[in-house]
Amino acid sequence: MSYRNPVITGFHPDPSVCRVEEDYYLVASSFEYFPGVPIFHSRDLVHWRKLGHVLNTPEQLQLEYARSSGGIYAPTIRYHQGRFYMATTNVSGGGHLLVWSDDPAGQWSEPVWIDQPGIDPDLFFDQDGTLYFSTSSGEAETGIYQSIVDPQTGQRLTEPQIIWSGTGGKHPEAPHLYYVNGTYYLILAEGGTEYGHMVTIARGPSPAGPFIGCPDNPILTHRSKSSSIQATGHADLIQAHDGSWWAVCLGIRPVGYPSRHHLGRETFLAPVHWNEAGWPEIGEGGMIAEIVNADTLPLHPWPSDNGIRDDFNGKSLGVEWNFLRNPKPDRWSLTQRPGWLTLQGSQVTLNEEDSPAFLGRRQQHFDCSVSTHLEFTPLREGDEAGLTVLMNHRFHYEIALTMLDGEQILIFRRRLGSLWKVEKTIPWLASKVILGVQADREKYIFTYRSAEEGAESAIVGEGECSMLATEVAGGFTGIYFGLYAVNGSNESVSPAYFDWFDYAPMNQ
Repeated sequence: MSYRNPVITGFHPDPSVCRVEEDYYLVASSFEYFPGVPIFHSRDLVHWRKLGHVLNTPEQLQLEYARSSGGIYAPTIRYHQGRFYMATTNVSGGGHLLVWSDDPAGQWSEPVWIDQPGIDPDLFFDQDGTLYFSTSSGEAETGIYQSIVDPQTGQRLTEPQIIWSGTGGKHPEAPHLYYVNGTYYLILAEGGTEYGHMVTIARGPSPAGPFIGCPDNPILTHRSKSSSIQATGHADLIQAHDGSWWAVCLGIRPVGYPSRHHLGRETFLAPVHWNEAGWPEIGEGGMIAEIVNADTLPLHPWPSDNGIRDDFNGKSLGVEWNFLRNPKPDRWSLTQRPGWLTLQGSQVTLNEEDSPAFLGRRQQHFDCSVSTHLEFTPLREGDEAGLTVLMNHRFHYEIALTMLDGEQILIFRRRLGSLWKVEKTIPWLASKVILGVQADREKYIFTYRSAEEGAESAIVGEGECSMLATEVAGGFTGIYFGLYAVNGSNESVSPAYFDWFDYAPMNQ
């Protein structure tokens, strides 16, 4: 039997997983996007369906003015005595938070806050129910802090102590603690979440150690290896209901030379075997393949949502959609014009670390196309609405309707760091237009056409994927396809209406 990696494509880094009988639940980092901490469900560890998000209220997730790649870092999900627990760090507001729920697809609790240095919190419930809370120092060296915490209040019951500093790689982080066959195992990521990323492990007689490192560390890394997958690390181990062991981890799929990746850090799955010395071995020789030949659990695929059009006919947004930071409630609506998404533009643009009128979804496939039906009439200079391909506030492309020198026009624009240019302008008298993007591994092609039936698309411009890649744009996220609107003045503005949005993978 075989399966294909990554098992969750697109920007879904720092995966953490737990099991409840024959069901599996996984969470990932979400940074400045709202709602936060996407949560997935699987019956086989290979096929995952998105249930929604753990943090979906402003009280749970404060992202106002969060910097790009700020916000939510590295969650951990665990199940203990009938209840799900999730801990994460909001580096832009509040620090470590802990929430819980009896239903992972339902509403989660209000957060309790835990005062401890660092990032990347881990939750470990020992056999007597004691909750050990471990965090990375967040520094280039140092190590892993640990304390005992009351899960109901977040109060620390002991002072944080350094329990292990790793093997000497920079940024020892992403701790996860396990109890296996009478021994406590502590797994870390080291080397930074770039091309030197790796997974190391140690074991000891108690949750606090002392920990002795595995002689074969790192147990997972693709550094300096010829592989289509790079930067593997930040792993979490899980024992399946059939007794087999698995690891989820993050990795990237770079394109070209020099290597650049734009889809973000994705979620990968690898089999785990325990050797005679009692250490886990991940994948094949500490590496992960795109096509993995392994005895999996009985496969349980979910109905595919690839290529489905979102008509915005529902009472709520689909689980694939995110806002940039906390959305302003009066800036978007599904009811103002039923069957359409309405965006009411503000003066906040995509160039700011703020909350623009924006709604986006991840790019999850190299080869794909997106399109949307926009109805918008700009009234003043600077009024604008359209479709963006966005990595962060300093690196993005747009195709949009706007007004320039009193004329309504269609524009294609690039924002690449300090370089900004409207590449092309086309007079456009109609209020309706179909905007599109065709993507492959190398480029984005931007298209437009009349909303009249039978109209053909024309190309307005193209942009390199590599210019939006992390190696150029920086940060920890991945590409979003977004719908947006801007108000060029303090006066009232015509709303932007989006009738539908298509996302269609190709050649998958």
